[in-house]
Amino acid sequence: MVAHSLRAPAVGYRIKSGRLTVFYVPDLAAIRDRAAALHGVALYVGDGATVTRSLVRRSGDDLVGHVTVGAQLAWCGEEGVKRAIFTHCGSEIVRSDARGIEARIRKLGLEQGVEARVANDGLSLQHVLAFC
Repeated sequence: MVAHSLRAPAVGYRIKSGRLTVFYVPDLAAIRDRAAALHGVALYVGDGATVTRSLVRRSGDDLVGHVTVGAQLAWCGEEGVKRAIFTHCGSEIVRSDARGIEARIRKLGLEQGVEARVANDGLSLQHVLAFC
């Protein structure tokens, strides 16, 4: 289960085909039981709403909002996930120079031992599988 919003709850999906396991979570503030959720995952497809400025806040005891790409890459590094793609891109990505933001996210990933990229128009399942 993931935390995102009290009004617009989100879920994370573990998708498995053969030996490949993908974890897809387009909106999140936190992953509950992260070790179990990311165990054996080859590809993490995560929330690109913000790269480095946290949009997470508290509503009572609950976390709501969007965690940074950097934090998600740290989670992937800690749990042994070697590849990540970010979707649901926010203005920090959308308004940036495509090459520059891609390089920045790749660098953030490399710092955690994760090969990272931003999803783009035309990205196909064939491209994603080649990435894995």
